[in-house]
Order: sequence, then C-alpha cells, then structure tokens
Amino acid sequence: MIKPVTEEEYADRVLRVQQAMVPRSWSALVVADPANLFYLTGYDAWSFYMPQCLIVPAVGEPRLFLRAMDANGATATARLPADRIEGYPEALVHRIDVHPFDWIADRARELGLLPDGPESIIAVEGDAHFFSVRAYQSLCARVGRARLVDSEALVNWVRLIKSAAEQERLRVAGRLAEQAMRVALEAVVPGRRQCDVAAEILAAQAAGTDDHGGDFPAIVPLLPTGVNAGTPHLTWSERPFRTGEATTIELAGAYQRYHAPLARTVMLGDPPPRLAEAAAVIKDGMAGALAAMTPGTAIREAHSAFSRIINARGLTKESRIGYSIGVGYPPDWGERTISLRAEETRTFTAGMALHVILGLWMDGWGYELSEPVIISAGGAEPLCRLPRDLEVRR
Repeated sequence: MIKPVTEEEYADRVLRVQQAMVPRSWSALVVADPANLFYLTGYDAWSFYMPQCLIVPAVGEPRLFLRAMDANGATATARLPADRIEGYPEALVHRIDVHPFDWIADRARELGLLPDGPESIIAVEGDAHFFSVRAYQSLCARVGRARLVDSEALVNWVRLIKSAAEQERLRVAGRLAEQAMRVALEAVVPGRRQCDVAAEILAAQAAGTDDHGGDFPAIVPLLPTGVNAGTPHLTWSERPFRTGEATTIELAGAYQRYHAPLARTVMLGDPPPRLAEAAAVIKDGMAGALAAMTPGTAIREAHSAFSRIINARGLTKESRIGYSIGVGYPPDWGERTISLRAEETRTFTAGMALHVILGLWMDGWGYELSEPVIISAGGAEPLCRLPRDLEVRR
C-alpha cells in the first residue's frame, strides 16, 4: 500500500520554494502550472482550463485561488485549510470585460500577499501552459508599483530531485506503463482499426494492475503508423493497421499524477533491413546512454555515449535524447527542466527521474525506443522491464 505524502513533506516543498525566492528578492510567486499546484498543495482536479493559481509569499503561508465551484474540490484534495482557499465568483467566468485574475489580484492585495511597493518583485510562471496573456495583463494592471518578472520555472527546478515518496509513485507508474504497453503490442494486428487499439490502451492505462489503478495520462497514446511513423506526436485515426507497416507506440503509466512514459515499435510482417538495423543500433545506444547515467557524471556524457555508438554505425540524431519527468498534467508529462543533450552542463544527481527517449524520425519511416528511469546511487534504475527489441508480428 502506498502511504500518503506527509504534511511535513508538503511543508518542506513550500519551504524550499521560499528559500529559493530569497536570493531573487521576490515578494511573492504566482504559481499557475497545475503540476506545480499539485506538488505544493496536493490539489488535483480537471479545473486547470479555468484561471487559478497558488500565491506563495516570501514569508508565510500560500493561498489557493480558483473558481468558486472548484473550492470544494480543493478542500477535498489540497493539503490546505479551508480558510486558505479562495473562490472567485461565477460571474467572472468567460467574460470579455472582466477577468478572474482581476478579482484574484485584488483579493491577494487585500490579504497582503502581493505587496505593491516600488521595491516589490512578483514572479509569475510566464511559460505555464494555462497562465494566459489576459491573466498576466490583469496582474500588471493591479499590482501597483510592484514589478512582475518571470519565475524561470523555479518550482519545476525545486521538483527535480524526487523524494522517497515520489520515487515510490514513479515505480508504480512504471509498472502501469509496462502493463499498458503489453496490451498495446498485443493489440496491433493487421486489419484492426487504430482507434480500437487506442481504446484498449486507454482502458489499460485507467485499469492499471490488480494492485494499483491508473490515472489519466497527460498525453494520449501516440501511434504514428506506416509512412507517418517518421513523424512524432501523431495520435490515431480509424485507418486499419496493415501488414508491411511499422507503428511507434508512445504512452505513459500515470499513478497519483506521477508519470512513467514508455515507447516501443511494432512491425507487422518482416521488417525492412534499415528498420531492423536501426533497432539494433538504438538498442545498443540505449545501453550506452544508461550506463553513463551515474550520480556525479555530466549529463552531456549520456548524450555523447549514445551518439558515439550510433554515429559509428551510420546514424545521427539531432534532437535531445531525454528529459526530466515526475508530476504531469495535460498537455505534457515533462518537467521542462533537465534535457539530455550535448549542451547540458549539469550533472546527474540521485533522485532525478528521466525519460530517455531515442526516436529516429526519418523520411517515410521511424523507430522509437524509450525508458523511464530514476537515478539512484548505483546508476539508472529502469522503471519498466520490457525487452528493448523491435517487436515483430508475422
């Protein structure tokens, strides 16, 4: 049984954010990313399409602002007392003449959360998917003499090193991903419609295992097929799978919002020589990259190890080969911090969680292999236990 995240851990998360605010001289931080709201408070609902935020003061307790009808959901899931949950009136929803952040800013100033003096600096999550231009404009118009700055994903960076409780959830997510991928690989057969296979994958993601049920993933199953396998991030159609075509499958297991993404490739019929060779090369490249992912090693060394192996056998890959993962909400399961690429200057640290994704997207064909891992004292710990070969179904 997975134990709940403790109140002490939530308090420590907020404290670490506040400690990171000190050298930046921020008076307050406006958190809008739903993954960051969950990380700091435990709030979990499909309400992120509406304006909402957590305001973290430099000193003191944060307060959650959201639509009034979502306040009960916040009371049910967030680790906040009811008197630190603020619901804005329904009359502000979907209006062109006023905006919920007008109310949020005014109420936050009334509570002293957004100081308006000329020395005040208020950071906002300017790159958060659900922090709109109008929300930013509302804040600008109502913070008085305070200066707004971008947070540069501060909370995302605080999330980088996973606690024991987080790692436990990621391991469960890995088992759910493995189960969903087994269902996917078995379901892709000639004549079946892509949409029917997608339905089975989605059901498997939700059902999980006998021990743990799954959450909705931040990204739907991706199934580029045939000539479209050379194009990443395509979903599905009603077109049937056909003999002679390959399909790249990318999905994730999600448990209590923690994501373990996983990718494999299935070939219906005999694989073309270029695909078979690419699969063998990428498998070796994965082994090389994972071997380099040890605490204290420069992150770019994993990229270099992979590149040396595939370059020696005539392949190249220009894009990054992985990124940090953890809590995820639509439309992305990545944390938008660490990337596994040649330019990365940081080092691997125990507690990082990463999706190592080795995709080749070529002209008319493609191949994907990926592994979610946790960096432990001994190196990269894979969260799934599936073979890393091209799946061939004849």
